[in-house]
Amino acid sequence: MTDMEVVPGEPSVALVLTKDGVVHRVDLRDGTAAPTVFLDIRDRLIRNPDQEEGLLGLAFSPDFTTSGAFYLYSTRGDPRHNRVSRFIARSDRADPASEQPIIDLPEKRFSNHNGGEIIFGPDGYLYVGVGDGGGGGDPDGNGQNTQVLLAKILRIDVAGGGAGSSYAIPGDNPFARGGGAPEVYAYGLRNPWRFAFDPATGALWAADVGQNKWEEVDRIVSGGNYGWNVMEATHCFSPASGCDEAGLRLPRAEYGHDAGCSITGGYVYRGRAMPELDGWYVYGDYCSGRVWAVNTADDTSPPVQLVDTKASITSFFRDAASELYAVTFNRQILRLERVQ
Repeated sequence: MTDMEVVPGEPSVALVLTKDGVVHRVDLRDGTAAPTVFLDIRDRLIRNPDQEEGLLGLAFSPDFTTSGAFYLYSTRGDPRHNRVSRFIARSDRADPASEQPIIDLPEKRFSNHNGGEIIFGPDGYLYVGVGDGGGGGDPDGNGQNTQVLLAKILRIDVAGGGAGSSYAIPGDNPFARGGGAPEVYAYGLRNPWRFAFDPATGALWAADVGQNKWEEVDRIVSGGNYGWNVMEATHCFSPASGCDEAGLRLPRAEYGHDAGCSITGGYVYRGRAMPELDGWYVYGDYCSGRVWAVNTADDTSPPVQLVDTKASITSFFRDAASELYAVTFNRQILRLERVQ
């Protein structure tokens, strides 16, 4: 499984994505009930189980309960690239024929570093996480090139498209008036796999997957440069020492590859079951299965390890009560609870 989201207006139902291109509808009240197929687009995707391609992200339109519109992020071929598409749901199924491409991202030479997160912000705009294009070390120099859409978080207005365009550019995007691609919101990111807004503060928190040594958690701001490939977390990457940190935003937290190898972003906790975690950003690691939390209200306190699940954590899920779950590659959903 790659992503999971509660269906708006149906707090006991979630949609679950599988990498091969199927969206399943799941009844959260009955763990024994078999999921049903909500949408199947396997025939449209590049599907390589050994790589990072496939069906990667899901976002419901803010007006989903009336429009039935939702968005998917997926890997396509001929040539290899990533696409964000809009689909329309009718009742408990979506129509494959309703697909409307919103944005086709640049052609990629490599199969890895696709990004895959898509979420609507509190401003109603769609935020899209895009990897650097892969290949190791950012060989095409996309991270620091504000003119390209790779290695970025994008921000687009999918409700404002017209005159031959499927989206509009928010007027306050950092490069809306020049200096870079107008869709770009933040840059210098290697592979921003998962990010989320804090529902209490509106702050955007992201987990950026590192190269060979370091994983990082970032507080994302408009126009922010997060350093790749000059830096990997707080450490020089290119050059290996003496790099210029001027103008770069350093991560709030990091960990080395002695603790994992691929960070998976989660959510700022705002539930009721664990009030001691209120305001802490919860995240995990795909390789080690460890889950940590870091206090978003205190920039000096270190992260705290919450649990070692031993699972391959691909995503996190927040239910209608704002409680958190870890979603795993081998199709498990693990609820985070306090040990009594």
